[in-house]
Amino acid sequence: MRRAVFVAALGLSVLATGCGRGNDAVTRGGGLCGDPGLVGTVSGILPGRIAGCGVKRAVRLESVHGVRLSQSAALDCQTARTLGAWVDQSARPEVGRMGGGLTGLRVAAHYACRTRNSQSGAEISEHGKGRAIDIAALQLRDGSEISVRDDWGQGRKGRVLRRVHRQACGPFGTVLGPESDQFHQDHFHFDTARNRGGSYCR
Repeated sequence: MRRAVFVAALGLSVLATGCGRGNDAVTRGGGLCGDPGLVGTVSGILPGRIAGCGVKRAVRLESVHGVRLSQSAALDCQTARTLGAWVDQSARPEVGRMGGGLTGLRVAAHYACRTRNSQSGAEISEHGKGRAIDIAALQLRDGSEISVRDDWGQGRKGRVLRRVHRQACGPFGTVLGPESDQFHQDHFHFDTARNRGGSYCR
């Protein structure tokens, strides 16, 4: 049920605001990318140092629906809105009152012009297109964290992580975590690339 609400909310946001043409489009509607819950600045064009990298209309996201990012994240609008919907519809309610509630996301990576997993000869990563963000931990009001590295598979915190990982699948095109491969043992990778066979989630 929660995933259905999440998908519906995201769909309405995209229909209402889709990042149209030019920088004024990303600030339309009373907030960054047309979402009043997104706080940050418009970066505009982010050039890439290698072919296939770069973002035409980037934003630098600082907080989503009252949840601050540990570092500002350069993303495209679709990815920023999807992250906001995930925080609002999944991460915050799943954390609930644990540790006083969700107040932050520890960001491990955002825009970076590189290949997938920085492997030689690999395709350009979605990070290099502004369509990906890596989350290492959910930060709580009491100063504690729910850490992907330390808490995955461990008790109550591990169950929260597993649920928010699962609920990201669908709204995000790719969702990777500690059970996907050796490159994602300490963070979640979320990106908005659309795959022919549907979302890829591991």
